[in-house]
Amino acid sequence: MGPNGSGKSTLLRILLGLLTPESGDVTLLGEHPGRLSNPGRLGYVPQRARFAPDLPATVTEVVATGRLARHGWWRRPRDEDREAVTHAINAVDLGEFKDRRVGELSGGQQQRVMIAKALSSDPELLVLDEPVAGVDAESQRQFRDSVVHLIEQHNGAVLLVSHELGAVADDLDRVVVLKQRVVFDGTPAELRSRGVSLGVHAEDLPLWLEGLD
Repeated sequence: MGPNGSGKSTLLRILLGLLTPESGDVTLLGEHPGRLSNPGRLGYVPQRARFAPDLPATVTEVVATGRLARHGWWRRPRDEDREAVTHAINAVDLGEFKDRRVGELSGGQQQRVMIAKALSSDPELLVLDEPVAGVDAESQRQFRDSVVHLIEQHNGAVLLVSHELGAVADDLDRVVVLKQRVVFDGTPAELRSRGVSLGVHAEDLPLWLEGLD
């Protein structure tokens, strides 16, 4: 969590293996970022996913591409792959739209498609970059339910990058606040004890961030 320019995006790119740190070593799931022996161990949902209105791919077809991280493009889909795709679509409550073209969906629904795509590989770690920025309240609720589903049903972990954490504040185990460096690392209860509300946008709290130095 942190405002613009705090280092969230840089840290995220390092974890995804897109940037190399100037010093020190970084490991992700016990391996070097970007060189996982099984890429399906990591799920990633980018910020504000958008699809072209005329894209002919359906929700099911887009979500199914997430399975490629597990078995590669050369293997034909099996029953277990189709079941994983269906399960992921239902997890984000898009079952009734499974045959709909993704370009016809709302922005919030398209974001849920991307979450389902990431979930389809049954990741050990799901990385979410501002997943509910600019989406409606219903999509925020579905996002929260999807995250809880992953943790409870798949025993997975979630790394959420955000300006504010209101949608999942009650489900967090740990909060890390950045401002060019780590200025807080602890539980939500510890952060609240400092008078901080997890539902408030970080950009609106410059004095709070100064107080965490």
